[in-house]
Amino acid sequence: MEAVSSQATIIRTKGQGERRWFFGGGVHTWKARAGETGGAFLLFEDQMAGGKMTPLHSHPDSDETMFILEGEILMHVDGEEHRIGAGGLAVAPRGVPHAFMVVSDSARMLCLHTPGCCEAFYWDASTPLSPDDSADGSSGGSADGSAPAGPVDFSKVQESARRNGGIVLLGPPPFAAH
Repeated sequence: MEAVSSQATIIRTKGQGERRWFFGGGVHTWKARAGETGGAFLLFEDQMAGGKMTPLHSHPDSDETMFILEGEILMHVDGEEHRIGAGGLAVAPRGVPHAFMVVSDSARMLCLHTPGCCEAFYWDASTPLSPDDSADGSSGGSADGSAPAGPVDFSKVQESARRNGGIVLLGPPPFAAH
């Protein structure tokens, strides 16, 4: 029996996809939205500056897979820390507390959520960037995304989590001084 897919074909080349400044820090370039995949997954590229870190959190209804394209992160999962560089992979299954910190000057990764049910959280916790916007969300800067750094506003992240679900914020970043 042949499986039937409700997904549309998606083709996006390098640099294509809506760019959004995520208030938790970093530029998300949306590669495949949940609505385009029949809810099967959400995929975005995340460009971040060194020092960016997430609070300890979990995703109750989706598995989060992070594939590091450039740079290095320190991943906290299952109570342990792991350094993951370019070409490395981290999978945080649904419900598992995790956090990460960028330990290189900058980092770029693909973030895959399966299924794509947490899209509303990320969408509401971000704002569109125009081609003239820099990677830090300000106007008039370089749009190459090479050094994302800008106004982090965790109150907007917390508000989006409260409104949309998709994430449970469990506490501050769990990292000691590195």
